[in-house]
Amino acid sequence: MYARMLDAARLLEQGAFTVRYLQIDSAAYRPLVQQIRQRNYRLLALVARFQEGFSWIESCWSGGNHLLILDLRLASGELIYPDIADLYPVAQRMQRSIFDLHGLQVFHQTGQAVDTRPWLNHGWSPECFPLRPDFDVDVEWQDRAYQFVRVQGAGIHEVAVGPVHAGTIEPGHFRFSVVGEKVLRLEQRLGYCHRGVDYLLSQTPLLEAAPLAARCCGDSTVAYSWAWAMAVEQALGVTPPSRAAGIRALLLERERVAQHLLDLGALAQDAGWSLPMSWLSRLREDWLRSQQHWCGHRLMMDMIVPGGCVRDIDAETGQRWLDESIQLMQNVETIFSRFEEHGGLQDRLMGAGYLSPALAQRLGVCGLVGRASGQEMDVRHDVRYEPYRSVRPGKQVLTQGDVAARVQIRFAELFASLFLIGQLYEHLLEGPVLQPLPEIPALPTQGYGWVEGWRGEILCVLHQDQGKILRAHLHDPSWQNWPALEYAILDNIIADFPLINKSFNLAYAGHDL
Repeated sequence: MYARMLDAARLLEQGAFTVRYLQIDSAAYRPLVQQIRQRNYRLLALVARFQEGFSWIESCWSGGNHLLILDLRLASGELIYPDIADLYPVAQRMQRSIFDLHGLQVFHQTGQAVDTRPWLNHGWSPECFPLRPDFDVDVEWQDRAYQFVRVQGAGIHEVAVGPVHAGTIEPGHFRFSVVGEKVLRLEQRLGYCHRGVDYLLSQTPLLEAAPLAARCCGDSTVAYSWAWAMAVEQALGVTPPSRAAGIRALLLERERVAQHLLDLGALAQDAGWSLPMSWLSRLREDWLRSQQHWCGHRLMMDMIVPGGCVRDIDAETGQRWLDESIQLMQNVETIFSRFEEHGGLQDRLMGAGYLSPALAQRLGVCGLVGRASGQEMDVRHDVRYEPYRSVRPGKQVLTQGDVAARVQIRFAELFASLFLIGQLYEHLLEGPVLQPLPEIPALPTQGYGWVEGWRGEILCVLHQDQGKILRAHLHDPSWQNWPALEYAILDNIIADFPLINKSFNLAYAGHDL
């Protein structure tokens, strides 16, 4: 019966990619998730909302080349829903976040223990839920103790790192249980960067919210802007111009290149070899200055908006970017050979922070970290909306799963992006870059955006009614990958944590929205 329900999911019309939608009740939720697991779907996000007098839990699943949406409507007045963390471990932190923001609590039919500790709530009242319709903004702040899991035994001690760090890094707390220097367990506590973005979006008119979406995570502003624009376009029934789609992809690859240059230098430095940081930082600085020359912003913020792009790429800029890509390719090839030849560096990288393909699949790890552990998903390659139907990016996948593999993936994706920039520019179609938006529909609509940022899949969920945002959520791939870091550090020495952590390089602010 449940298999037939999945097969009968309604196809949402309009949009860059296929979205199948199914509204369900609590009784069907876990059986359907079990069916989904048998079909190897991956959980992308859990999003709660209050609408039409009911509480809703919207689960978003990747079927490879399409999205599946299970929209669970709870009975009137009901505030509990079934736990699925035993089926999909990545759901646990999302469920804890939903409780902090909405007061909707999970339960497990078998009596299995449910983690009820706060996740995003670092001090507001336990009875206060910011995304409920009756939320009172005048909430009193109070200190709240957090119970880390204690590991006991002979010779075990705890090392607390953060939330204030020695370097320029966002705040996050890491609690290590160690014997000597070997790590037996790592427990993370995030949420220090929580800025109430979901609430702010709900207070912002639909057509004025793009700048807020662009600022969710600075190193992925292009990807976030594109995901937001894609969701708004589906909600309003708009198809952006083909030239705009090509420019969006071109900017996305430039963002990917800039971040990989930064990360590769930082990884070498964390391994004790500081020279590549200077080389790659200089190359990245030239790359960013070229972007600033084009649009006035080093990170190209606010260049992608619903309906297309705000600026075209003229012939002079296009040629300069092509020349830069060729020159950068030559420089990076030289640096890559230095990485490969450096025995001391390779000794630090190989075997450190191992994440097996089986565990990566179980945890739903995505993006470059997933591809270093055998997970092949890449939205650009597999979903193939415009412009990826005509320009198909290569897919870089390894199975070694250690820091060395994640460094190799970065180099491979860097080379692939530089090549793809040339292809995208060559295939840019003539025409406008911005499509005027139509009148907002009289009835409520929903839309979804799905973009492969440099870190992994960014998902946008949007519900609007006559220009008012009922619920919007931008989901960073760090939600999927932070739990995997707790496993990758096991049996490594604590001094290798900065190196392993940097090889993941996950977002704090993008995660803590």
